[in-house]
Amino acid sequence: MQKSVAVIIDVQPFSDMPTEQTTYVFTELKKIYPSVELKTAIPLPEEAYYPARNRYRADSLLNFLSAQTKSNHVVIALTSKDISCTNETYADWGIIGYGFCPGNACVVSTFRLDKNNVFEQLFKASIHELGHTQGLDHCPDKTCFMRDAEGKNTTNEEKDFCPKCKAFLTSKGWLFKK
Repeated sequence: MQKSVAVIIDVQPFSDMPTEQTTYVFTELKKIYPSVELKTAIPLPEEAYYPARNRYRADSLLNFLSAQTKSNHVVIALTSKDISCTNETYADWGIIGYGFCPGNACVVSTFRLDKNNVFEQLFKASIHELGHTQGLDHCPDKTCFMRDAEGKNTTNEEKDFCPKCKAFLTSKGWLFKK
């Protein structure tokens, strides 16, 4: 018996994002989640821009997105611009993605991804951040999509969700091939 879908995932590109990359993420998400909607590109919010480092603050992007997201929806925003957050050591740490855990918003940037493998890496980073919105924390399994990148791009080493993370997402309505 399949569980009902708890949320609708909105794929929200910012206007700087190449259409081909956005479409790829949308198409791949549809294979593992039954209810995904592709939104029209919107401009990056000026209030999230951090001119001192010429990047966008991920926490500000999430607050902007969260305020616009309908109930029963989760939004994943996609951008090619550099994004950052504050961590334990740095006030402005450059990152690939960021998401509320749990929550209704996440963002992924292609800025730090390998341009030769950007489509696959973008999708892996996207499902990682969506995993956070569903309530998954980082996983100690180094081949799991939910591993902590620890400041690096580890997407080429990630192969799948580990059994524990996969079971958690399946309980949330995600679909995986047996």
